[in-house]
Amino acid sequence: MTDIIDRRVCAEMEGEFVVFLIGLRVNKPWKFWKWAPVAAAMPRMLIELAKQPDLGLLHARTHFGLTNTLVVQYWRSFEHLEAYAKNTGAAHLPAWKAFNKAVGSNGDVGIWHETYLIAPGRYENVYNNMPRFGLGLAGEVTDAVQHRKDAKQRLRATAG
Repeated sequence: MTDIIDRRVCAEMEGEFVVFLIGLRVNKPWKFWKWAPVAAAMPRMLIELAKQPDLGLLHARTHFGLTNTLVVQYWRSFEHLEAYAKNTGAAHLPAWKAFNKAVGSNGDVGIWHETYLIAPGRYENVYNNMPRFGLGLAGEVTDAVQHRKDAKQRLRATAG
């Protein structure tokens, strides 16, 4: 079991970073031959990225719903994310081309992403009685005391 941190802590990152949300929505569950290859592509990419930390992925966590899957990813920079997306030798580009060929915009499977560029002083967080989680797995965890005691102070602390 993951170790619980039995106090208030917050997570911080040095410099700018990227939060990237990417998801899959199965619109026609009976067309498994359409969505199964799409669903199988993301784990391959995450394994590839975990084996090569220099590509820039800091942490990823997958959340599953009935017809939706969401992966929350933390990246060192937008440049790292974009370089991976366009890398002809990586798993993403062939998966993207296969999706466009097999599904495209026919409505069987939905895919989406949102990219957030996070600057110092533009984020805050707190965790209590939690294992390292979310940004706490991508960044450094520190006690949420003194100048990190409340949200406004944590925003100032992340600004440096």
